[in-house]
Amino acid sequence: MYKKILVTGGAGFIGTNFLLYMVPRYPEVTFINLDKLSYASDLGNLKEISKRQNYFFIWGDISESDTVNRVMRDNVEAVVNFAAESYAGNSIASPQNFITSNITGCFNLLEAARKFKVKKFLQVSTGDVYGSLGRDGYFTESSPLKPNNPYSASKAAADCLVRSYHKTYGLNVNIARSGNNYGPFQHWEKFIPSVIYSALRDEPVVIYGDGQQVRDWIFVQDHCRALEMILLHGREGRIYNIGAEEERTNLEMAGSILHILGRSPSLIKFVAERPGHDRRYALKTDRITSELGWKPEHVLEVSLPKTVDWYVRRFSELQAEE
Repeated sequence: MYKKILVTGGAGFIGTNFLLYMVPRYPEVTFINLDKLSYASDLGNLKEISKRQNYFFIWGDISESDTVNRVMRDNVEAVVNFAAESYAGNSIASPQNFITSNITGCFNLLEAARKFKVKKFLQVSTGDVYGSLGRDGYFTESSPLKPNNPYSASKAAADCLVRSYHKTYGLNVNIARSGNNYGPFQHWEKFIPSVIYSALRDEPVVIYGDGQQVRDWIFVQDHCRALEMILLHGREGRIYNIGAEEERTNLEMAGSILHILGRSPSLIKFVAERPGHDRRYALKTDRITSELGWKPEHVLEVSLPKTVDWYVRRFSELQAEE
């Protein structure tokens, strides 16, 4: 195991869940959380580990090379890069932010990893980089990258940089590409929290287009376990897809959430399709299963109601504070 691990973007959704899982599990390892605390980050979500002796938070932006070098020169042995602008809708309105954070930021981390001889660089990517599928088939790790919006294009560019640093400089890297995550601590702008919060306020639940866009949904804790295995045992230079084979249309997911909440489907409001909106994602995960022995432990029918309950409680807490 590595003695010191830098986790970038650890105050975001998946980064938070990863740290909450890893920090207590490996008390002998020092975890550094480097995060610029953007609108989608919340340091308060990490309060249960904030006092642990093996966890430290540093405010900083990976797009600033001086900050990255200052943090990584202090004997960092591994990097797990979650830091990214991740909402595709925002990338359509403001693509520059995605280029700066997702590409320049990743480049700065790779340069520092090369300079300070980091032992492992794990890039947390997304299945969005593959583009869109038809009704059948699956993306494999060898599928071509065909991103369809500035967000997925910026993540694809970062993946290419990571691969190049392995091929050119011999940096030990892995790239992890997952399906759509769900679970606690996700920002309200993302699909599942937005449906929940709209329904709780009896406001329209917005669905783009016909709502038949298909996503493979994976519980965030399963994703974090997969990342743990890749970090510790991933083969050098390998890309790993992470999925749960839980395909649902956006309309089906919204309907399920409304049913759990006891709200009427009449809240659903269809609006014009979003530009660059991929039709279907589905990932083949044979590689991570066969090589690392990972498989998902959570099923949507059980974990979705638990997730909805978590957001209902969070919504009540927010109302009490108002």
